[in-house]
Amino acid sequence: MDNDDPSRTPASPWRQPVVWLIVALLAAAVAGGVIMVYVAGGDGATDTAPDTVRRTAQIQDADLGPDASARQRKLSAIVRVDAKRELVQVLPVSGDFDRSAPLRLSLRHPVRSSADRTLLLPPSALGWQAPARIDGGHDWNLQLDAGDGQWRLRGRLPQGQQAARLAPALQAP
Repeated sequence: MDNDDPSRTPASPWRQPVVWLIVALLAAAVAGGVIMVYVAGGDGATDTAPDTVRRTAQIQDADLGPDASARQRKLSAIVRVDAKRELVQVLPVSGDFDRSAPLRLSLRHPVRSSADRTLLLPPSALGWQAPARIDGGHDWNLQLDAGDGQWRLRGRLPQGQQAARLAPALQAP
């Protein structure tokens, strides 16, 4: 068979599978890039620490004083979510808590900062409690403090669980 036959019309390049493979790879790369930009952009929120951060050149410094104070005072607590009674309780486990002062509990959504909540918990017979309806369909990052910034405890309430342990972010050396 002679490939130089002038009477034969040349085949269209679109009938070649290699051309379609190249087009499909380019389309997949563009679609993947658009999806990654959308996912990365989101609503602008990320799972970041809510601490005030001081920047010096390219170094970020966070104040760990409240964590050190909580470790020194040996503070720890349990946060309990009662979905049926729509109640959040904080029960002291160890350390020297001021049982007459209210506590502030911050519940931070791991992705959407618009879902974050802060509860002021007045003292109760067993610890501190406040009425609140908490969505158990996702994890929560928890932070407990006295409101004056002297100490803080942190923990994580996993999806579907009703209680979490809070402890200082700094562990004993």
